[in-house]
Amino acid sequence: MLRLALKMLYGDRAKYAMLICGLTFCSLLMTQQISVFCGLMLWTTATLRNIRVPIWVTDAKVEQVNEVVALRDIEVDRVRSVPGVEWAVPLYWGILEARLKDGSFQQVQLTGLDTATLVGRPAKMTAGSIEDLRLPNAVIIDQVAVKKFKQKGIKVAIGDSFEINDTEARVVGICESEQSFLGQPYVFTTYDRALAFAPQERKMLSFVLVQPKPGVPPAELVERIRKIPGLGAFTSDEFFRHTVQWYVRNTGIPVSFGTVVVLGIIVGIAIAGQTFYLFIHENLRFMAALKAMGAKTGTLARMVFLQAFAVGFVGYGLGVGIAAIFGFGVLKGGEPPFYLPWQILVFTGAVIVFICCFSALVGLLKIVRAEPAVVFK
Repeated sequence: MLRLALKMLYGDRAKYAMLICGLTFCSLLMTQQISVFCGLMLWTTATLRNIRVPIWVTDAKVEQVNEVVALRDIEVDRVRSVPGVEWAVPLYWGILEARLKDGSFQQVQLTGLDTATLVGRPAKMTAGSIEDLRLPNAVIIDQVAVKKFKQKGIKVAIGDSFEINDTEARVVGICESEQSFLGQPYVFTTYDRALAFAPQERKMLSFVLVQPKPGVPPAELVERIRKIPGLGAFTSDEFFRHTVQWYVRNTGIPVSFGTVVVLGIIVGIAIAGQTFYLFIHENLRFMAALKAMGAKTGTLARMVFLQAFAVGFVGYGLGVGIAAIFGFGVLKGGEPPFYLPWQILVFTGAVIVFICCFSALVGLLKIVRAEPAVVFK
């Protein structure tokens, strides 16, 4: 009986193809849009993933990593005095204008690392050495900077220079970094040199980076640091969650992508449900004949659900596969962002299962209501 159900499904090629196309489109749209949304959220936390430290100390009012409220330099010593701190170092982070050789400008995210330890250094150098960062006027740029400068007609290599705030910045290395939400390239230098590059203000310290002593839980140390008046502290994972939640609450990104996903689900339900209903309607006389020969409702239900899930399995696979191919393609170019964790595949699969169940129930309801005598009409 189940083999007969599949023969009935594959025999009507037009409706079979329509069902496959509808579920493929639904699966593709959901997987692709949610993956791009997750990629955008990863972009918002690029600084956290480029500067990998257990604990970030900020101003008490800071809510996410891209929001910088300057601190006094004395806060570094105050944090170092907290029991359980292995070390604490300053970090400068700010968006400045870089002036290129041809006079054009490019915004860059200037990151000043602790001069002595270079904590937060780039994880992967593609050219040059991180130790050269201690040379006069030295900076390290990322692959995004190379790409941005090239788009302006300027090829940047080790030994080339540009200006930041009318001060020479000489490239001594090129690294790979995570791209940021705003799209500006990262420029790494030492903390003291970053202060020289940046416009002078009364407060210049952006963050304090902290390493707990062995055996001290980061969450416990964070609570101790938060007791210092005027300071906030986050573990890296906590700062990641706060940043993503801030963008979800305060931007229209979730609504925009969520609307597209909901429309994809509605389109999938409409196309699959209507097409499967028509398929059942046209094959109703065959189902009625089986019913007249003694086939029970449970047997007919298994046949209908097998037909629905056979289509759903193929549509899901094709949709997810096309989305993955799209992702591999865009990741080579770096834009748009794309991140496909396993949770997205589970969510998409669950939606496809729901659509298949809904379509099967719509068709099964018509079969149950049908009289066996319809075969003689």
